[in-house]
Amino acid sequence: MDKYMTIVLGFLMIGIPIAFLSPTTGELREQPFFALFWASIGGIIAVVVYSGYKGKKARQQANRERRRKFKK
Repeated sequence: MDKYMTIVLGFLMIGIPIAFLSPTTGELREQPFFALFWASIGGIIAVVVYSGYKGKKARQQANRERRRKFKK
């Protein structure tokens, strides 16, 4: 996972407790922000899937280069 995706993942993980806790007082909210919670969960899933996709493409490219060098 590259550094930008790690930073985005960090912000999304911080958003989950903010949905349930008030940042000013630290107490539980009476009505939590479910939209923020589910958006953070969806964003985390998207970051993990995207980084897996990029890793797979990089491995495929490395295998292609390795096979090309081996054939010569």
